[in-house]
Amino acid sequence: MANCYRCKGCDADLNLQSEQLFPPDFYFEAGNKNTLSFSGVDLSRFRFEKEDRFMPFFETVNYWGIHRNRTKIKCNSCGKLVGYVYDDGPPATNSMGQCGFGPSQAIPRNPRYRFKTKALALPLWK
Repeated sequence: MANCYRCKGCDADLNLQSEQLFPPDFYFEAGNKNTLSFSGVDLSRFRFEKEDRFMPFFETVNYWGIHRNRTKIKCNSCGKLVGYVYDDGPPATNSMGQCGFGPSQAIPRNPRYRFKTKALALPLWK
């Protein structure tokens, strides 16, 4: 079912492809609770807004800190916040990581487009 997700605020088609959807049990450092994560999106359907915060944040036991650098994803039609872009996707290289200890934030990682399930709607089938 490709292209089945719509913005709950304005009912615009977000053109999210089910082929790019990560499995629900796929591990991410920032967690995956009440969200759908995609490896890629149609950039023409969204506006992206950088967010830099200097305050404590706690997503999971392994993903916390003082400085949060992420990008807000907003619907291009109505401007409603539908999710965030995180830098905790699969590694962009086949490197063993820093000092051979496995993947870490020190090696380049692919972006993960994380959408809030409460911001998405499925179309009504007629």
